[in-house]
Amino acid sequence: MSIVVTGATGKLGLLVVEGLLRKVPADEVAAVVRDAAKAAPLAARGVELRIADYDTPDTFSEAFNDGDVVLLVSSPDAGRRVPQHRAVIDAAKEAGVARLVYTGVLGGPEANFALAEDHKGTEQAILDSGLPWTFLRNGWYSENYTEQIPTQLEHGVVGSAGDGKIGSAAREDYAEAAVAVLTEPGHENRSYELSGDQAWTLPEYAEELSRQSGTEVSYTDVPPDTLKGILTGAGVPEAFADILVDVDTSAIAQGLLEGGSGDLARLIGRPTTPIARSISAALER
Repeated sequence: MSIVVTGATGKLGLLVVEGLLRKVPADEVAAVVRDAAKAAPLAARGVELRIADYDTPDTFSEAFNDGDVVLLVSSPDAGRRVPQHRAVIDAAKEAGVARLVYTGVLGGPEANFALAEDHKGTEQAILDSGLPWTFLRNGWYSENYTEQIPTQLEHGVVGSAGDGKIGSAAREDYAEAAVAVLTEPGHENRSYELSGDQAWTLPEYAEELSRQSGTEVSYTDVPPDTLKGILTGAGVPEAFADILVDVDTSAIAQGLLEGGSGDLARLIGRPTTPIARSISAALER
């Protein structure tokens, strides 16, 4: 039996693999990747590589073994995830894996914003498969904002979320939660609503960034059409820009990404990383 991580060279998947290597022997960890060369550093540390591609279902036929515990890290291809994920689910069922863990979105079946549709469809496909499961319903990553700090320092923070609160946490926090449910007992057929301990608004984010950077950064709330134009003007594909605008207007502004369950802190055994610390870490890079 192995603990298998899909998308293992992605931002979240790689953090999960690193976390697993701190808890279990390398020969108990397998990484599903598209590019063996990119994953060579993991192989050099003793991690088994299994080559498969979300867009080529047949490649998953040998990705899993009987008794594996599998983390399905959601595909980055919003709008295309359900058929991609079904290839993983079908292969996992055929192999007889012990449990399938999935990284979805905060709110699960109750989330009514566009980004959630793929995740809801995937959760239902997992339930329909009959496999034992664990759902990690991740809230917003702090890095969704802090990775944009160079642009924010020059142009300010722009959005359509008003004073909606965001219960974000660092990507590392979500990775630690995944490691916990993959390596510890008692998580079968359970779902977790994962979010940061302290929610914040975009005006508060801009104020904290100003304080730490020494540069005055303002938050400008704009109409949805204006935000879409800014995003597409920066090179974001139109379909994905629509999804991001909808996150602001239908999720953040409506309080659907505020969180507050405390599940994330309980799983990782410590407080979640506050946004101020994530801003500090980004500024130090």
